[in-house]
Amino acid sequence: MKLFGPLYERALAWARHPKAPALLTGLSFAEAIVFPVMPEVMLAPMCLSQPKRGFWFASLSLAGSLAGAVVGYLLGHYAYELVRPLLDNLGWLERIDAQVASLREVTAFSPWKAFWLLVIAGFTPIPLKIFTWASGIVGVPMLPFLAAMFVGRGKRVFLVALAIRLGGERAEKALHRYIEPIGWSALVLLAALVGWLLLRGHGA
Repeated sequence: MKLFGPLYERALAWARHPKAPALLTGLSFAEAIVFPVMPEVMLAPMCLSQPKRGFWFASLSLAGSLAGAVVGYLLGHYAYELVRPLLDNLGWLERIDAQVASLREVTAFSPWKAFWLLVIAGFTPIPLKIFTWASGIVGVPMLPFLAAMFVGRGKRVFLVALAIRLGGERAEKALHRYIEPIGWSALVLLAALVGWLLLRGHGA
């Protein structure tokens, strides 16, 4: 977030806008394709200001993320070579290629192994767009892909809404404080899962 300070502050300002629910949905949609700021930045203060509507806000964010994930997938599947120079300029190419390699090997054994990889990936600090593009490039079947996006992103936004509903402002501060350790722990788990799936697949 420190790398994208102005965008982060803009997202916080949107959370106070009268049309915040629509802006949250739009941000969630864009973040799954290209936008660098996670929707939780908006979702958390919105849940804090209206706790009883927190799960509705989380549902809107999830819907936007799913729609954006489909667009990111289709762009990766049909337009990857066309936009490859742009992705390189944005600094995403190396990370996308790394996820493509992992997904390609895992999907070769079973599409539903890709599902578990993507579910855990949803809780890592790697932006969602990296996985939507990579899934499209590989051609992960749409059903496992959408199921993984639903579970992976859903657990994040509903956890934010639930935590703030139960803990209020203290919970919001704790989420901001511990999101990096949680994210990196999930990343280690993701790497372990990839290694296990590949070893199991080769041994089958």
